[in-house]
Amino acid sequence: MTLARPAIQVLTVLNLLYGCAILAFFIASWVVPDWPAKPLGYDPATMHDYVPMGLRTLQLMGLVLVGLVHLILRRLLAIVDSVRDGDPFVVANARRLQTIAWCLLGIELLRLAVTGIGAAVSIKSLGSNGFSLGPWLAILLLFVLAGVFMRGARMRADLEGTV
Repeated sequence: MTLARPAIQVLTVLNLLYGCAILAFFIASWVVPDWPAKPLGYDPATMHDYVPMGLRTLQLMGLVLVGLVHLILRRLLAIVDSVRDGDPFVVANARRLQTIAWCLLGIELLRLAVTGIGAAVSIKSLGSNGFSLGPWLAILLLFVLAGVFMRGARMRADLEGTV
């Protein structure tokens, strides 16, 4: 746990820098002719009409992803702080875990949308197009864990109230 806080802070900064880069590329796609289609190997004369719109949509989705990752990292940092303070089993952490689960669900839905957009504009470098059960199980696990934390925090509050 000693390294968790600085690691999350570094990841937060890197995520924000990543967001700035995506925003810069998005702005460039409106200002620089044939950007980013030409650097990606598309011939502007022969590329599909949807390529520029598809690439801009992917960039916007990247910005949404940055926001979701930022939410995850902030909630994770708060959980780490509560562990450091010696009180991790609180309702606030249950809510934080639930928020992380919702964000991961959003990320997975974005991944599916990116795959669909990539197929529509025939971008071959987007990675796996297959369904993966792992992320969906992780999301389910986080929702269950959030429920366990919530139940445990309520039970603890009940015990403290009876003493």
